[in-house]
Amino acid sequence: MIKIPYEEIILKINEKTQMSVSEIEERIEKKLKQLSGLISKEGAAHIIANELGVKIFEPLSGKLQIKNILSGMRDVETVGKVLQIYETREFMKGDSLSKVASMLVGDETGTIRVVMWGSQADNAANLGQGFIVKVVGGYVRENNGRKEIHLNDKSQLLINPKGEAVKEVAVEAKNGTRKEIKELKENDNEVELLGTIVQVFDIRFYEICPRCGKRAKPTAALFECSEHGNVIPAYAYVLNSVLDDGTETIRCVFFRNQLEKLLGKNQEQMLNFKNNPADFEAVKNDLLGTIVKLNGRTNKNSMFNRLEFVVQSVDTNPNPEEEMKRLQG
Repeated sequence: MIKIPYEEIILKINEKTQMSVSEIEERIEKKLKQLSGLISKEGAAHIIANELGVKIFEPLSGKLQIKNILSGMRDVETVGKVLQIYETREFMKGDSLSKVASMLVGDETGTIRVVMWGSQADNAANLGQGFIVKVVGGYVRENNGRKEIHLNDKSQLLINPKGEAVKEVAVEAKNGTRKEIKELKENDNEVELLGTIVQVFDIRFYEICPRCGKRAKPTAALFECSEHGNVIPAYAYVLNSVLDDGTETIRCVFFRNQLEKLLGKNQEQMLNFKNNPADFEAVKNDLLGTIVKLNGRTNKNSMFNRLEFVVQSVDTNPNPEEEMKRLQG
């Protein structure tokens, strides 16, 4: 079912009838009371629109601008510029290993996340920031109040197709924006921070199942996965550091892939620190004072009653010209 946000319904009624927003909302509230809470506010807005003869949804076909993409749509076609590429993750689907990747794309009307499942995730290796992509045959879901285009094996992703271009991208704050640390709130998502690393803790290594990546728990003689039983574990790793942007500080959490990007190390080099922890001391000192640009989300650490920033992408060489323009603008 295609889902149209409440605010868009209000604007559509306002546009077609010239009624004030307050008058429209008053009618919706009366309808809610009349139906004794049996419908949602969105449902009441749809009824009011119908009573006023306003057609809320008109079927769209062909290439859509991002602003016209709605949750529940299928066979979506759109073109956007790649703004951010997130790490590819592997997971078990039944008895086989599958994977998922995602990226943030934008056009002149807004931004949206594109999620690539299975073989579509292989496209991530061929993508770069600023590339133009054309999505064909995507379907739209809602995730935590945000629309996402999902691609499966029947979908297509065309990279830098001829004849397609995107002008200046309209970046919406809700889809990711630069913030100062003092502005962060619990559950902020797709936030960008720029700051200096002022403290680095030791890497923590932990055992995982080599098949599904879940945490492996120690038993009397072996390690056990809740899904695959006794296993010889592989290892994942996580690093905590403190970022300072001049307004406040926040603890940042770098999991495996993002930690490798932060340090410029591969998996083999990372595991060497497990066996030779003293080797990490020099790396730790080199990190201090490093200016980084991070994209990620905030979590509330209930044990210590503090916000933490879970890093989803790392830029260890922020463009100084872009940062100067941002300060001047």
